[in-house]
Parts: sequence; structure tokens; C-alpha cells
Amino acid sequence: MNTTFQTGLAYAKELDTKDELHQYREDFFIQPGEIYMDGNSLGMASKAAVTSIEKMIERWKKEGVQAWNDLYIYGEKISALMAPLINAKPQEITVTGSTTSNIHSALATFYHPTKDRYKILVDDLNFPTDRYAVDSMVEIKGYSIEEAVKVIQSADGEFIDEDAVIEAMTDDVSVILLPTVLYRSAQIIDMKRLTEEAHKRGIIIGFDLCHAIGAIEIDFKEIQPDFAVWCTYKYLNGGLGSTAGLYINQKHFDKKPGLAGWFGNRNDTQFQLKHQFDPQPDASGWQIGSPAIFSMAGLEGSLQIFNQLGMKKIRANSLNKTAYLMFLIDKELADYGYSYGNSTDDKVRGGHVCLQHEEAYRIAAALRNNGVVPDFREPNVIRLAPIALYTSYEEINLVVQTLKKIVAEKIYEEYSNTRSSVV
Repeated sequence: MNTTFQTGLAYAKELDTKDELHQYREDFFIQPGEIYMDGNSLGMASKAAVTSIEKMIERWKKEGVQAWNDLYIYGEKISALMAPLINAKPQEITVTGSTTSNIHSALATFYHPTKDRYKILVDDLNFPTDRYAVDSMVEIKGYSIEEAVKVIQSADGEFIDEDAVIEAMTDDVSVILLPTVLYRSAQIIDMKRLTEEAHKRGIIIGFDLCHAIGAIEIDFKEIQPDFAVWCTYKYLNGGLGSTAGLYINQKHFDKKPGLAGWFGNRNDTQFQLKHQFDPQPDASGWQIGSPAIFSMAGLEGSLQIFNQLGMKKIRANSLNKTAYLMFLIDKELADYGYSYGNSTDDKVRGGHVCLQHEEAYRIAAALRNNGVVPDFREPNVIRLAPIALYTSYEEINLVVQTLKKIVAEKIYEEYSNTRSSVV
């Protein structure tokens, strides 16, 4: 981690003059008087994304049903734009459903328990929806959660021990599902190492990329996982509830999708409307229902910036901004009871900082009323995401000064500890 920073607002402004991505702030709808630090939950609206949605609305108005003549394969266009972000082939990606529905689809495809191999291996720190889907799937297969869901317990409640995961890859494990970046501590999992160890043992392994894609570099040509899922409304700025992504390694294209639907049928026979499912022989075969075109349109615009810059440049910028924030926490906030739960190692730190304080909930509420949009996570974490494309160093510095003021002047005491808001 870079530790050669300086304190002071003048230095922050100097960093902005040297930031080659600073100009991209103009492409986003930055709100006057507000510092947006919650891009790891919902990315800001970009002008390109909004324009893309508006164009799609115009097509609906002017073309009606004729728009389907090319939009029925719109997902393939978005997949091609998304492929460079994980270094995968476009045919290995389909833009469909939600993260949770895609977990169900992947497990329905890959989880075929036998007498000897029937368990799904998970961790105890992943986002709850992953567990809900896993628990649901084992029950559908006739098992109890207790007997078929194998949980790796974190020793400290913040980080996953990869050695413990490997040790748990026993002969009775059929499938593994793990996060790539932990939503609470921002830990990056070594996907390559875990994938290699799983495959040595004949175990299918998949990853949840929700807090990773668009924030860190990912190379699936090297890692070769069996499947992956992700949302597109965080770092990818696709918009509220924008359509999710599903990766299926090409070596599994011979498999029949576990959840079949008419939009997974081969393109050339889809509108023949036969009652026999004939899946498209790539990741598109895992589509189920008609694509949510308006929900996908924002991605067409937002992904243009990612393809223009490339993830290497975006990741380097993100690392520097999170390092700067952590530096300021150490230098200016430690005396006020603040700390952070992130690793200082760039290799295992995602795109957000997990600020910790015993009064985190009330501080987060005070931040919102003082022009800063944060994200709170139980029990004591305020997640702050300095986004490469639209967060300035000046804003990071101002957030730290606001955090200091809230505790120094005991402003947080004006707020209730009763949980009442989404963020």
C-alpha cells in the first residue's frame, strides 16, 4: 500500500490535478453539495448509461414489436462489452436475471449429488443471498441443510482462511461457491489457487463477483473456474436492479442448463416455438425468460468507459484512492476511535474501505445529513468506496474531515441507534 501521502486539503487537490481519470467525473451526474461514497452498493448514473436507456425508449416508441428483430440477441452485445472485464470469451457470458437467480441456475446445472459426493461448500461471511440459494437447492434435492451444506467458519469474523477452505475440500464435496471480494472486509480471495485445488479433487467451483467485477482485475482464461455470477449495478454502474451476469466455462457447453427457458433455446430455432428445448451451445443457453431490455440498456452505455480505459488502469487508480483514505484514517481519525478492517496489502484489498467505529450506525446517519452518502453494515462497519471514475481526492479528504467533526463534536449523539434505513 502506498504510504507516501500527505495530509491537508491542498495536497488532495494537487493529487486531483495529477489524476488521469479525474476528467471522467464529468461523465457522471455528480450532485451539488454531496459526496457519493456508496458506489460499491449502487454505482452513480453516467451520462452514457442514461443516453443509452433513452435511446432504447425511443426505439420502443418508434418501432414497437419490430425492435425485437435485433434486440432478441441484445444480451450477446452486452456480453461482448463485459468479457474484457474478466478476460473471458463473450460466448462464456450471458447477461440475464439477477445474481440470486443465476446462482440457482448454476447450481441446478452443476449440483448433482450422489451417495458419496453430495455437499456444497460455502463460507460464513458471504452475502446472505448466496446461502439462501444454496440452502434452497440442497433441500430441493432432498437433503437437510445441516447434512449437505458445509460451512467454513471464519476465525475472526472478517476474513476467509484459504488453507481452511482447501482442507475442507473433502471427498464428499460436490460444489463450492465462494465470494471473490468479501462485502464486509473487502478481502480478495485467491480464485486461481482455490480453483486449482478444487479441480484436483474433481470438485466444481464457482465465484460470486458482485463486489469484484469493475473494481479489480480478473483473468478467467488463467483461473478457469466452472461458473461465476455477478450483479451489474455496483461498480459497473448499470442502474438500479440492472440485469446480472453469468459466466459458464466453455468446457461445460455440452451440459444442459439446469433451469430451461425459451430464451435459452438456439437462436435459429427459437421462434419455431417447439416444445422440445434445444439449448444454445454457449452461455446464452442459460437464459431463461425474455431479456429485460431497459434494465440492460444502461450497461451498454456504462461499459463503454471500462472498455475505453481497461481494468488495469482503473484498478491502479482505485488502489491509490483506497490507500489514501486508509492513510488519512490512520493519521487523522485513529484518535477518535476509528479504524479499518481492510488489509493494507494491495493484492488482497478490493475497491472499498471498511471503516470501523463502535458508533458506526449513528455516524453513518450523521454523514448522510452532512452531505456524504456512505453504506452501513452490521455490526460496526461504514463502507466507503472511493470510485476510480468519479471520486476525487479532495472528496476523500473532506469525508475524513467530516468523520472527525462528527465524533469530535459528538454530532452522532443526535441520532438514534434504531435501524431504520436501507443504507
